[in-house]
Amino acid sequence: MKSSLTPIVAGLALAAIAASSTASAQTVLRASHQFPGGQGDVRDEMVQMMADKVAEADVGLEIQVYPGQSLFKADEQWGAMVRGRLDITALPLDYASGRHPEFSATLMPGLVRNHEHAQRLNDSEFMGMIKEVIREGGARVLADAWLSGAFASSLNCITSPDTVEGQNFRAAGPAFEQMLEAAGASIASMPSSEIYTAMQTGVLDAANTSSMSFVSYRLYEQVDCLTAPGEHALWFMYEPILISEQVWQDLDEAQQEALMSASQEAEAFFAAEAANLDQQMVEVFEENGVEVVNMSKEDYDAWLEIAKQSSYKNFADSVENGQALIDAALAVE
Repeated sequence: MKSSLTPIVAGLALAAIAASSTASAQTVLRASHQFPGGQGDVRDEMVQMMADKVAEADVGLEIQVYPGQSLFKADEQWGAMVRGRLDITALPLDYASGRHPEFSATLMPGLVRNHEHAQRLNDSEFMGMIKEVIREGGARVLADAWLSGAFASSLNCITSPDTVEGQNFRAAGPAFEQMLEAAGASIASMPSSEIYTAMQTGVLDAANTSSMSFVSYRLYEQVDCLTAPGEHALWFMYEPILISEQVWQDLDEAQQEALMSASQEAEAFFAAEAANLDQQMVEVFEENGVEVVNMSKEDYDAWLEIAKQSSYKNFADSVENGQALIDAALAVE
């Protein structure tokens, strides 16, 4: 009996060792973002899709997703990623413009005209220049994502530049802050995740942010009028999925291929959904009794003229290669 059990015991021991070895070979990456999880936010769904596709590839790679600032605050994510404390993030890139001012070009008033234009920008010299700064900063783009955005106020409808005068405004980045300030608004800087509370407590009268954030953060509960992107979208923001360059280099070839394949699928999913987000926002706000308006071509042109005299000029004067970045973006038809 003893001799017949020995091979069985030995086999079990070897199986346990093999299982332990497989488990230890699994690479786990942490992905963080500020957006609500499990509530239909397409940015969260994009990251979750990437995690699911990587798991299906079975290459010893797992992505754990931490939505809703559950791991890092919105404005901490870039620093955490490049310092090696975070592996992957879905990030409004302009949030890191304090470290890399070139990133403000990805939230420049009127630089992106519509969703189709945004897709053409992805493969342009302009985005090549931006991605080079990202790489030099210690990260790499896994998936491109652009969102259009809107304006909303608890005081009045925002159309022409004079309609923002005297309002406390959250502007989402230096370029929009400079333009709105030039039009007479007072500026309060904060991530989109803090707009609801700021409006609720009277810190803000008005804000602009992405169409998805207007819905995800239930801002229809705090405003009386929404200015939708419509035919004249002044606000577009680049919100890619990024990975630490050091983490990327530590992955083996099969893991890198699986991650890029998953990222491409997630990017395609997002691009297909992005154009629908504006209409979804309009419907949700109207259903909740919020007045919805659009800027006219005259309103848009007036804003663009202010932007050129303020945010465009400041960017070109103060950012290395600032004018070259603007020219490269404007060169994309």
